[in-house]
Amino acid sequence: MKRLGIILTLIFCLVTSVFGADKSLKKVQEKGYFIVGLDDTFAPFGFRDENGELVGYDIDLAKEVAKRMGVEARFKPCEWDGILFELKSKKVDMVWNGMSITESRKKQAAFSKPYEEGRQIIFTLKGKRIDKVEELEGKIVGVQLGSTGDFAIQKSPIFSKIKEVKKYGTLIESIMDLEAGRIDAVVAAQTAGGYYNSKKQNLEMSSETVMQGDASGVAFRKEDNKLREAVDKALDDIKADGTFQNIYSKWFGK
Repeated sequence: MKRLGIILTLIFCLVTSVFGADKSLKKVQEKGYFIVGLDDTFAPFGFRDENGELVGYDIDLAKEVAKRMGVEARFKPCEWDGILFELKSKKVDMVWNGMSITESRKKQAAFSKPYEEGRQIIFTLKGKRIDKVEELEGKIVGVQLGSTGDFAIQKSPIFSKIKEVKKYGTLIESIMDLEAGRIDAVVAAQTAGGYYNSKKQNLEMSSETVMQGDASGVAFRKEDNKLREAVDKALDDIKADGTFQNIYSKWFGK
């Protein structure tokens, strides 16, 4: 009887091993594509051009990585505040959209190696420059809901002295309200806000950092290790042969 119990235990472990194996990469290879979840208003990482086509820094990186993996990259616009739910519910295979790697997010997802560093700074209209975080006292400040800028301002010692923090679904909405004079400042990633400013040249950027930006990475379901490892390898390859730098220079300059 004891021997039968041992045999049954071994069979159970074998079945669990076979059927519980990580097939994330194999599934992508069989489909011939992976689906990227993103906020399609988050320039320059992923956004619509004048023809309605999805373009951006992360779009180019994802397409290049997919090519190296022998598959296609497809994209699914999502609401940023619920994008990790889209990942967990398997509506997308990964989130690739300048997502900062934070401790709270690491509890919900596994991340690739970091591919981008950044910092959160203060954006204001020309002539109304705010350089220091303390100068936000009594001001109306805009942030993108659920963004690192949102977290940064909440953690700031000045938070309780800010008149109001307005939260927006997208970064561009906050910048449009800034341009319209409805808010005094926006706290956002230097890269994202700086890209908007490169087009219009109507914003001031603070010299002081509100919060040192967390590194950005590609988010995966925690169990999808094989897929994550394949993306990491492709990223390493495009960094080694100079392709990564070419894509970076295209969107941010040298």
